[in-house]
Amino acid sequence: MKVNLFVSRDIEEPHVDIHTNELTDNITKAMSILESDDSSDMLAVKKGSDIALLELSEIYMFRVEDKQVKVYTENTEYLIKKPLYQVEGTLSSEFVRISKTTIVNLKKIERVAPSLKGMMFIQLRNGLKDNISRKYLPDFKNALDL
Repeated sequence: MKVNLFVSRDIEEPHVDIHTNELTDNITKAMSILESDDSSDMLAVKKGSDIALLELSEIYMFRVEDKQVKVYTENTEYLIKKPLYQVEGTLSSEFVRISKTTIVNLKKIERVAPSLKGMMFIQLRNGLKDNISRKYLPDFKNALDL
């Protein structure tokens, strides 16, 4: 998908023109987001050359792998260009950082169990697993009201 941005001080009200050969679900979602006043519950992600718009409630985990921030949903993995700390700043309290490289959606946790050397192990409903580091364990417990 090709995206063009034109910025001019002469424009009084922002507007968007979409040129397409068919109306897809992603275009419909984009139109809905652009027309609403609150798009903070959506995130634009990439899979190959495709761009998708995800609702934050669909996201299970953000994790840095190979110097890229990956976004995991139930069955799919996407990429975003923002660094993890910028992503973290835009997320609701449903999300909590569990390590230097990982943020998880609390509503997608299946189980938490003790692990090695004072760390905790976490498994999400889609099968993803990770460790909660000692540094982030107090914040994690606080987020769960433990």
